[in-house]
Amino acid sequence: MPVGEVNFPEMMPIVGVKLSAVHAGIKKTSAANKPKLDVMLMALPNTATVAGVYTKNAYCAAPVTLCKQHTSYSKNSRYLIVNSGNANACTGVEGINAAAAMCQAVAKQAGIETPLVLPFSTGVIGEPLPVEKIESAIPELLTTLDERNWALAAEAIMTTDTCPKGVCSSINIEGCSDILMINGIAKGSGMINPNMATMLAYVVTNAVVEESLLQELLNEAANLSFNRITIDGDTSTNDSCMLIAAGSSDIVISDKSSPYYLTFREAIFDAFTDLAQKVVRDGEGATKFVTVQIEEGADSPECLQVAYAIAHSPLVKTALFASDANWGRVVAAIGYAGVENLDVDNVSVYLDDILIVEKGGRAHSYLESAGEAVMVKDEILLRVCLGRGDVTETIWTTDLSHEYVTINAEYRT
Repeated sequence: MPVGEVNFPEMMPIVGVKLSAVHAGIKKTSAANKPKLDVMLMALPNTATVAGVYTKNAYCAAPVTLCKQHTSYSKNSRYLIVNSGNANACTGVEGINAAAAMCQAVAKQAGIETPLVLPFSTGVIGEPLPVEKIESAIPELLTTLDERNWALAAEAIMTTDTCPKGVCSSINIEGCSDILMINGIAKGSGMINPNMATMLAYVVTNAVVEESLLQELLNEAANLSFNRITIDGDTSTNDSCMLIAAGSSDIVISDKSSPYYLTFREAIFDAFTDLAQKVVRDGEGATKFVTVQIEEGADSPECLQVAYAIAHSPLVKTALFASDANWGRVVAAIGYAGVENLDVDNVSVYLDDILIVEKGGRAHSYLESAGEAVMVKDEILLRVCLGRGDVTETIWTTDLSHEYVTINAEYRT
């Protein structure tokens, strides 16, 4: 179960955006012999523009390669087709052909050009995609499209997730007859690491947004959210995050001087952060939601170096799982993070607001009982002050539990 509440919100429709989901037989049925949704289709109006960011893994999956090609052909995509249960990654030419066949099947039956369809996959790496099952599901997907099917779509893209993840916000903007709408869904639980995280995310707004500005906003929003989370330090082959402006309202954002730009930017960033944190809360086997905040850094890169050294340390993560205030593991990670000329006498380390390390050693005021009282919590702030400048960076991570090992040991069985 997730750490804290990860409730799926009541999603308000966005005009022109319709979704559907079916069980095509890619995933096995549940233990209760219940079919699992495994293919999702999202239809967009012809006013929509699309921006995307993708995995930096050199073994990027076939659908990622094809999605990049299709969005370079046109930013006015009309359909997104997503399957779970099979990543279609490391599958060679056959994988590219399978991803193309997904798009062709949708395009043919919808009466549009193939490049206007974007493919996405998530699941087991290295297995041939049973594309014929997806092709057979296209008629049902097209006929069951509905503006209200966000929850079904979020369920269909899950793999090891224990719950669907969504965000919905509506904002009244003075001078607009329409309400600014932002809906988003995401999946991700394991193989989560910066440079995108096995993660898929689709965030949709009803605003009209200039194409290059939409991409710029996505790059910035993803960098401060999905690129600030880590479960296990593994970067997936399939990560894709799409920001879609449906263009179905009178809210027009043509450039940064537009009167609604700052409100829109803040709302997008909030939506991305919400989804990213829900991915962490549902991390595989997670029992802790951990905020690692590095302060007083000389620059952003060194803050992130220290943050990820701590968050990726198996010793730190297992201590978190055990609720063990073993602060020595934290300072060891700070020390090997690679910060040049780090003066440890200037470093302070806190658990929540409890000072545990200062001036190169254990703080005189620190009591083990105080540290233990923090470590038993479900949500923990681990704060490090480097004493080198005024830059702060924050990332979110989890502990490492027995359940994480079990999930990943049994993933294909």
